This record gives sequence, structure tokens and C-alpha cells, in this order.
Amino acid sequence: MTETMGRIGVVAATASGRTAAETLRAAWPDEVRVLTADKAGDALREAWRTCDAIVSFLAVGATVRVLAPLLGHKTTDPAVVCVDESMAFAVAVLGGHHGGNLLAHRLTGVLGCTPVVTTASDRSNVTPLDSYGADLGFTVHDPTVLAHVGAAVLSGEPVRIEGADDWPLPPLPPNVTSGAEDAAHHILVTDHAAMDCMCHDGWFGGALVYRPKSLVVGVGSARGVSAEEVGTLVDQALAAAALDPASVRCLATVDLKADEEGILQAAAARGWEVVTYPAEALAAVAVPNPSEVVRAEVGTPSVAEAAALHGARTHGRDAELVVEKRKSANATAAVARLAPRGRLAIVGLGPGARDLLTPRAIAALQRASVVVGLEQYLDQVRDLIRPGTRVIASGLGQEEERARTAVAEASAGRAVALVGSGDAGVYAMASPALEFADADIDVDGVPGITAAVAASNLLGAPLGHDHAYISLSDLHTPWEVIERRVTAAAEGDFTVCFYNPRSRARDWQLPKALAILAAHRPPETPVGYVRNATRPDQTVTLTTLAELDPARIDMFTVVVVGSSRSRAVAGRFVTPRGYRWA
Repeated sequence: MTETMGRIGVVAATASGRTAAETLRAAWPDEVRVLTADKAGDALREAWRTCDAIVSFLAVGATVRVLAPLLGHKTTDPAVVCVDESMAFAVAVLGGHHGGNLLAHRLTGVLGCTPVVTTASDRSNVTPLDSYGADLGFTVHDPTVLAHVGAAVLSGEPVRIEGADDWPLPPLPPNVTSGAEDAAHHILVTDHAAMDCMCHDGWFGGALVYRPKSLVVGVGSARGVSAEEVGTLVDQALAAAALDPASVRCLATVDLKADEEGILQAAAARGWEVVTYPAEALAAVAVPNPSEVVRAEVGTPSVAEAAALHGARTHGRDAELVVEKRKSANATAAVARLAPRGRLAIVGLGPGARDLLTPRAIAALQRASVVVGLEQYLDQVRDLIRPGTRVIASGLGQEEERARTAVAEASAGRAVALVGSGDAGVYAMASPALEFADADIDVDGVPGITAAVAASNLLGAPLGHDHAYISLSDLHTPWEVIERRVTAAAEGDFTVCFYNPRSRARDWQLPKALAILAAHRPPETPVGYVRNATRPDQTVTLTTLAELDPARIDMFTVVVVGSSRSRAVAGRFVTPRGYRWA
């Protein structure tokens, strides 16, 4: 989920509302448009016409009375959030699953108000059906079925689902399963068109049907081909295999046809993007119907079949040619189905406090159908994980197994979250996971607040100038290598943050590292250490290099040793930036 949501229209009628509106404009200058008019209702109507979302500093009732005559459909109407005069509450009024709930939560960070979200799926922490697969391009075949099936999902009634296993979709609760043979409610993910008569395995109409973006249409043509000829041929190719045009991801062709108006117009008429590939790339694709005549003309023995397969592989793990080349007088067309790429979100949970867990991390946890992590870290966020999510927990020392498991699940086409403490890229799970991941999965790194950053803020500002992070664990790194790094940091006069400083089995490395630094630092150099930063039992200690007692340090502690310029100021650890201020 993105941090921005397009243009946000802000409307206010009172002095406090106008002040809050300007606060929002200052915080989100690229998004906020403050609308003014003699009457607030006119400003609201203008915001409705011109903006993607609305923040109304008016009563909910007043806002609803103005906007009610303008309501269309929740997928196209702007999201609307009302904020009360005292800035206590941000109420998601319209478009909750289409930006309103997110906007209500975002307002908390700027105005300090409490978000009020009333959509049932959000209150139950269940994936909403009206946005199910939306970020994958899914469309709903018949939106009128949504409410009926959604109520069954939330009520715990048996709901049968088919076709979802092929896609990296978010979880649905355990009552939604492919094994619910006698269920009265059905969900189907398919690119097949003939849904009004009979669905798979004897299902009949009435299912909630999602159209995935699973098809790539390949097209070749002679110069000057008409849009009508291309469009007719493409429509026939899809109909021949009972494929729905709503599932077409794009139209693909050779780059020599990038300016072919007949192809461009036919695609535009159907709302499809046109993508092109070099002839040499298409020539490398094995096809069932190559042509030496085509090779002589454009440098590849196939355009339609090769472009369809290559385009599908570009967007997926693999591709299947579901419609072989069909010809008209001046064009060829073929259709390929892609095997969707799995998703791996590598999520940093922060140092432990819930309010330091980022909204993006929460969204990644709720988007994943499989969550992998160390058991004690998963315990911190189990209440955020949605019903139906498969949780794979393991213990200390099993980092490689966790990384391989997460990558394997994503490689099978699933939506996976691999969690770790702090930031997943700092002494955590991102590095081992990415060593095992290949190009067949999509990877999203979700930043987290590191232990070093959390400890630094508790101590003061010890990382205010150049600094180094060094792990003192020699379980996987030889001590000789660690010692060289500590020495280099000492000679470079870096502030040093030590991770994994001392355990019961490793009790001599920290004193050795401190001795190396002491050879390059005065004895009064400040040293801070924080145990269990931001957690209920945290302890924060500021001392000096000469007075530090290593026996007080353990594996739950971060140790920060200052540079020669660091000092204690009013009981706080400060490393000056070293700038000359004008």
C-alpha cells in the first residue's frame, strides 16, 4: 500500500478547521488542496468533482447531506473522512476500503486525532472482499454479489473458493476453503469467460468471480493493418478459448510495430497497454508455429506467439500458450497465460514497542498469506496477523532455515512475509533471504526502526556524526576479521555501535574490542548501553570508556562507544556534527 493517495481536497468552515487544513497542507504539500468558497457545501462539491479523497472539517451529518446526492459507486467515488472541531476523531465516512480507512489513520500522525473505522472486515481484521486482489489487478465480474458473499465470510459460514491458490493473494478466514463442497457461497478466481452457465466442477452462477490479469495477447501484423481487423482477430482468439477480455494484462508485439496505429488503436479501444520487445528477444522464444518468412521480414520466426509467451514470462514465473497463432489477411494473434510471481515482503518489526512498528509493516503482515519468523518475534504481532494466515515459527539459531522456507513459499507463488526485529536489513533476515531468492519472485523490503537507532535516541544523539555498526558475534565471522574491523573503526575515529556484544558463551570479545578502542580514545569517552530498548523492562545507562563494566552487558543490549569528539551534555550522550554554523 502506498503512502500517498492522489489529490486530497480539504474543506473547513471554522477558524480551527482552517488552521488544521493548513497544517495538513504543510505536512502533505504534494497531495493537499485546500478548497474555499462562500459556502462550505460548494467547496465540498468541488472537492468531490476534482479530488481523489476529501478531508471535511465539518460534522458527519452536514457532510453527508451535501454529498449524498452525488454518490455513485464506492470504487469510483472519492474517499471521505470527517474530523470534528476539537480534532479528537477522524471518521472514515465513505470509501473505507478504497482509501478512507488509510486516510483516517494517516491523519492521526499529523493532527493527533483517533481514527474511527467502522467497516466490518477491518474491525474483524479480515481481508475485505471488495479489495481482494486489487493490487494484482483483479476485477469483480459482478459487484452485486460482493455484499452477499462478504457477509457469509464475516459470519463464519462455509464459503468455497477455487482458483486462488495460483495467485499471491492475502488470506481469507478458515471458513473460506476449497474443501467446502456443500457451501452455499462460492468465490472463484478465473480468466474463463463462460461463467453465466456453469462454473468449475459443476458450480452454477451466483459465485463471486474475480478476473485476474493472467493473459497476454500477442499480435503481429503487416504495415497499415486496420484497428478493426486487429480487434476482430484478437476477440476471436479469446473467444476460441472462452477467455475473458477483462483478464488481459497487455497486448504484446515486436518493437518494430511500436508505432503501428492499427495495433495501438485496437488495444486502446479495449483499455489494454501495448508492450513491445526486440526481435532478438522474441527469436529466443520456442514456439509451436515458427515462420521463416516472418524471420526474413522482422528478424524473428514468430511475433504473435513469441510476444505472448515472452510478455507472460516477463510478468510471471512461466507461461503457457493457451491460444496458438490465428491469422487474418494482415494480422496474427495468440494468447499466453502467465504463472503469477510470488511475493516476499521482508519486514522489520522495529525494536519492540508497538508504536514503533510502522504502518507499512502492519500492511505487509496483513497482506501476507504466509508469515515466517522467529517465534518470539511472531508473538509480538500475532494480534495483527489476519485469520487464515499460515504462520511458520522457528527458534533461535535457525535463520538459514527461516530464510529458505520463506523463499520457497514465495517461489511457489504465495504472498509471504518474513519478519525480524529492528530493520530486517541490519543483522537480520533480509541478507540470508536475498542470497537464496532468484528473479522469479517479487521482493519488497519493509524498513523498520533498528535497535541502534532506538538506543541512540534513548541515549541522546551519539550517532550524530560518522559511525559504524559492528557485530561481535564470531559464530559465523572469524574473530580476526572482527578485530580488524574494530581496529579500523578505532583508527578512523568512528562512533561504534556494537551488536551481539556479549553472551554467556562469548564473554571475552567485548572487553577485547573496548581495549582496542581505548588505545585510540581518552578514558572519559562516553559509552552508552541500552538493554531491551523501547520495551517495558528497558534500561538506559550512560558511563565512560574507563568505567564501563562489561559484565553488565548481554545479548539484549546495544553498546555505543563515542568518538574522540563525543561528550556528555546534561546527562545526554552527544556526538557533535562538527559543522561550523554561520
